[in-house]
Amino acid sequence: MKKFILLLSFLMVAVGSAQKNIYENRRFDELSEHHETLAIIPFIANLDLKRNVDRNELLDLAKKEGYAVQNALETYFSKRKKRKKFNVDFQNIEDTNAILAQNGITYENLDIHTIKQLCKILEVDGIISGNLSLNILLSKGVPTNFSLLDYFSGDANYGRIGVKVSDGGSGKLLWKYEKAITKKTGKNTTELIDRMMKLASRKFPYDKEKKQRKNKN
Repeated sequence: MKKFILLLSFLMVAVGSAQKNIYENRRFDELSEHHETLAIIPFIANLDLKRNVDRNELLDLAKKEGYAVQNALETYFSKRKKRKKFNVDFQNIEDTNAILAQNGITYENLDIHTIKQLCKILEVDGIISGNLSLNILLSKGVPTNFSLLDYFSGDANYGRIGVKVSDGGSGKLLWKYEKAITKKTGKNTTELIDRMMKLASRKFPYDKEKKQRKNKN
C-alpha cells in the first residue's frame, strides 16, 4: 500500500510539473490570428557524452540529433494533421532545409538568424524551434530497463528538451514546452516527441479542440 501511495504521489507531481513547464503568450490569439503555415527547423543540440569524442565528431553528432528532432516533430504533426487536429499547415522539412541551404543558412549558423529573418526567407507565418541537451545519443535509443529507484538516484535523467513556437511578424515567443528526458520518456527520438507532444496536446495553441474550448469559455 505504501509503495502504491508513493508511486501515485510521484505521478501526480510529474503531471503537475508537465503543466507548469508549458508557457503560452497571453497575446497568442492576436499574434497568430492570420497564421496559416509554420516551419519546423532543426533543433540546436548540446551533447555532454560520457565517452571521449573529439570536437568535430561531437558537432556532427549534435547536428544529427537536432535533425532527428525536426524529423520526429514533422512525423507527429503530419499524423495529427491527417485527422484534422490543427488549424495550421506545416511546411515540408525537406523544403525548409533546402530553402535554408539555398540562402546560405546551415546548422552551424542557424542560431544567429532571427525569427523574423527565418520566416521571411521560408515564407511562413511562424517557426517551431527548440533546444536539446543530452548526455546520450537519443536517436540511437536509450536503455529500456527501469526501476522506481532510478528517479531518486538521478540515473534516469538523460537531458532536457524545449519546444518553442514563435511569431514571424513580431518575432515574439508564442508558446514553449520544456521536459526532462528520462527512461520513461521514450526509447528514441520519435517516441520521445510523440509522448511529450501528446502530453501537451491539450495545451498546444493550434489544436482545434483547444481553440473550440477557449471560444466556448
